Amino acid sequence: MRHMRSPKPSSEPGPDHHVSARLAAIEPPVIKPPDIKTDDSADVPLVDRLRAGEADAFAEIVRAWSPMMLRVARSYVSTDASAQEVVQDAWLALIRGIDRFEGRSSLRTWMLAILGNLGRSRGVREARTVPLSSVGPAQDDRPLVDPDRFRGPDDQWPRHWTPVGQPRPWPRSPEEATVAAEGRSLLAAGMAQLPERQRRVVALRDVHGLSSEEVCSILGLSASNQRVLLHRGRSRLREHLELYYAADASAAGDRGVGT
Repeated sequence: MRHMRSPKPSSEPGPDHHVSARLAAIEPPVIKPPDIKTDDSADVPLVDRLRAGEADAFAEIVRAWSPMMLRVARSYVSTDASAQEVVQDAWLALIRGIDRFEGRSSLRTWMLAILGNLGRSRGVREARTVPLSSVGPAQDDRPLVDPDRFRGPDDQWPRHWTPVGQPRPWPRSPEEATVAAEGRSLLAAGMAQLPERQRRVVALRDVHGLSSEEVCSILGLSASNQRVLLHRGRSRLREHLELYYAADASAAGDRGVGT
């Protein structure tokens, strides 16, 4: 009889998949006006209009980008008022510096880099008044995912998920709206526990919907560092959520046994 190999474990979504989707629901996406594009091809005529002092061109990008910029600025500073001041300073910097824009990135990416520099400077000034005890641990050296969730090196499929350890989809039920709201609260709590750099990368990518290039520009990161921070942050958030959902499923099972 010919030896039959056991089928390879089915491919499951990676640990980041559900986290990214849930994070996107923390805040509704920003709906951009249809006449404003953020790709590089739209920059040349837009930059020409801004350099010519066209008030309508400036008003268009202010309407399209300001809500997103306010949320990004708020991640650096302690109050909404401070975030508004950072955004106002960024718009002033764009007006004063538009003639120096060289087109090596998109205009929006360039603008976000200005915003990030201003936000960091303002945040540093505000942080001088924050007690050291509130900063929390500098680094968490735990593995990103529990090693026991993976098959061992002698297994037929080493480093694949174990049947128990593989990620599970989160619940879908008639009470989805309630569950989603609860999930947003859990994610917000989990975000607050992340190290600062992980929290900012995850927020910019998964909450505010910025591209990798834009996040690297804002935070002054290399592409590889941005990927590492994003993966670590998502992994921590998934662990935070799994602990809750596992406990909730266990409680539901206990209730079912008694019925």
